[in-house]
Parts: sequence; structure tokens; C-alpha cells
Amino acid sequence: MRIERKICINNKISSFNKTIEIEGDKSLSIRWALLASQATGKSTAHNLLKSEDVRNTLNCLKKLGVKSKLSDSKCELYGVGLNGFNYDKKITLDAGNSGTLARLILGLLVRAKNTIKIIGDKSLSRRDFIRVIKPLKKFGTKFKTNKGRLPIYVKGNLKTPRSTIKYYEKKGSAQCKSAIMLAALLHNCKTLIKAKKSRNHTELLFKYLKIPINVFDNKNFDEIVVYGGKKFNCLNYRIPSDISSSAFFIILTVLNANSKLKIKNVNINPSRTGILEILKLMGVKILLVNKRTYKGEKIADIKVESTKSLKSINCPSRLNSSAIDEFLAIFLIAAKADGVSSFKNLSELNQKESPRLKWGSKILNLMGVKTITTNSSIKIYGNPNLKLNKKIVIKNFLKDHRVFMTSVIAALTFGGKWTIYDKDSINTSFPSFLKIINDIKK
Repeated sequence: MRIERKICINNKISSFNKTIEIEGDKSLSIRWALLASQATGKSTAHNLLKSEDVRNTLNCLKKLGVKSKLSDSKCELYGVGLNGFNYDKKITLDAGNSGTLARLILGLLVRAKNTIKIIGDKSLSRRDFIRVIKPLKKFGTKFKTNKGRLPIYVKGNLKTPRSTIKYYEKKGSAQCKSAIMLAALLHNCKTLIKAKKSRNHTELLFKYLKIPINVFDNKNFDEIVVYGGKKFNCLNYRIPSDISSSAFFIILTVLNANSKLKIKNVNINPSRTGILEILKLMGVKILLVNKRTYKGEKIADIKVESTKSLKSINCPSRLNSSAIDEFLAIFLIAAKADGVSSFKNLSELNQKESPRLKWGSKILNLMGVKTITTNSSIKIYGNPNLKLNKKIVIKNFLKDHRVFMTSVIAALTFGGKWTIYDKDSINTSFPSFLKIINDIKK
């Protein structure tokens, strides 16, 4: 493997038996920083993900008057309290590639006294923000956008709404739900959210911080009630490892003969473990050990081993939201399964850093795997004997880190001669990805 702006992979990985630990969960790292900014006093996080997305979060907060110190071992952040941002007029916040940052921080700006401009990179600037702007307008906030996309100009409303804010979230977007919850914090009123089930990290953090919140679990939706305007203390936290990042090494192990892997201290929040359920349905051997609960989040060590016989799947759509970031990697399992696998209702994949459903199909097609794809579904015709002996080039994927990492796993397990561009794309979410790959190869 040659480390340049592009990488070339010409050999499959050898069998391995390893134990690894992944960097902190990105969703939790960003949420920790945003909530800590509104707390009273100094908050400390250990194992914070040191990716571009998280660094951009700290930089944006710095422009809003929030001080932080980031070292190799921890991050200290000095909260300014609710509605405590202090900043110059006409500031610009650069969210880089992070949809989580760009959408969630809008919730904390609903009472911004001066207009704030939000920008991002080329990929983020193509993504939809209407889904979060529309409900945030219920708080009286004014927005100016580029046809619902970045750049966005935000001007807050300092008045508290006279009646209960109500929001019905139908897409299963944890980002939209969380943005409304953060906005609700800043107002001394009641906010009622009916939300299609999605990641619940924000709800768990609210509960741990004793922020007044009630969550009623219905079959397909959660009803969330937030009572805003209540101060809360600092958030000292050890960020568990990211299951979305772990997924690539799980897939690497499954597809590589005679291999075993243990991944320590992984966040197994039930709203994030769709990949484990899907892989088990496909015949993969996965074991969760050392299970425990930490500040509301479920954590475990994941043990996985290579699987000779993989089953095709008609993937239950109920698992989509809990595996949305892992489907590109899951498609590689389907490529080697016996039979045709079907995945439906995945239009949300095309709302990510790149049109991921299209890229998933493209990677498989380049590998010689037949697919039938629509805007929301894909059928994958698996080949248990699939082995590659040809050149494959992956480029122009809007620097989507998951496209890059999926391509690396495919190259290491299926063979062939791969050239994969934009190595720096992993810096947004998983800068140590290639280092861990090399550690496993040793």
C-alpha cells in the first residue's frame, strides 16, 4: 500500500487474529461539544474523535466565544451557559464536511442576536437544509439560503414562543430531531416532537444531564417533550468507540479467510446496531462481550470472525435507520453472498456526503457484480466465488470518506489492482483508518 494522495492496493490482506480499539464516536463527540458549550463550568471529554468534523465543531464554538483546549489525552471545554454565546457581528462558521455540525448548530443559533453565516465544503454545500430550517422557523428564527442549501444566514428571535412548539419528524433523521431539541433548550417553554425512530444519543445525553425531558416509546415513533430554559452542569465524558468506523473492520474480517478480530469499547446503542442484526441474518458470526451501560449508552467488545458461507438477504426496512452509515460496507457482504440481496427505502443514502446508493452500485459494478438500482433501492446478485484480477480506479466521489474506506476494504479482500483517490477524505471522520489497517497487517 503506497500512502499518497491516492493509494494503490495490489495485494490481498493475509489472515489475522487481532484486538483493536477505534477512536471515539463522531456523533457523540460533536454532541458532547455542542451541549458542553451550553453547560455551566468546565466539561472534559476523553477519547474525543480528533477528526476534521470535530475540530471544525470546536472552531465554530470558538468563534461563538466558547474556549476549549484539545490535547492528545483529552479535551476541555468551558461552557458559557444557555444563550451565552458572545461573538462579533458578521461572523462566518465553517462546518467543513459535517452535516451533523451544520444542522445541529443551527439549533443553538435560533436566538442569535446578530446574523451568522454558515458555510461548508463542496459536498456539504450540495446537501438539503430545508428539512431542519422549516421546523426551526417555528421558534421565530429567520433564514436566508441558497435554494435550501449552504450558505445559510441565520438571524435569531430573542422572544420566547407563547405556545408549545410542535414538530413532526417523518424522515427518521436524528440530525433534524436533535437540532430541534437543542433549540428547545434555549426557550423557557415546552417543545413537543413526534419523531420517526432514529439515533437517540441526544435524548440520552439530555437525561444524563438532568435536562427536563420525557420520551414516550411508540411502535414506529417516539414522542419527545423538552422543557427548556433550565440550566445544567458540565458534562465529563469518555466517548465510546464508533460502531460506524468499526463496521469497516468487521467487514474486513468477515470477508478475509481464517481471520478473527476483537474491537474494544464500542458504542452498541440499539439505534446504531442495525449492521450487527443485518450481518447475523446473512450468517455472520458476531459476539458481544463485556456488555455494560455508561451514562445511558450501551457499550461492549465486539468479536467477529471470517464466514465461509454468506446468505443473501431481503433486508428489513425497519433496520435502515440504524444502519444508514454502514450500507456501503454491507453491500460488500451481499456481493459475496449466495443469491440475490435486496435493500429498499434507502433514499436517505443519497442525502449523505455523496449519492451513496449510486456509488455503492458503481463500486460493485466495477468489481463485476451485477446490480439493479433505483433512487431508493438496490438488488445485488452475489457471487460466493468472486475473486478479482483486474484494474479498478475509484475517483471523483466528492471526497466521501465512506466511499474511500469501502473501496479499501474491497481491495484488501477481493483482490485486483486498485487505485483509490482522495486519501485525505478519511480525515473528516476517521483519520487513523489506514494506520489501523497497517497495524492489522503486521
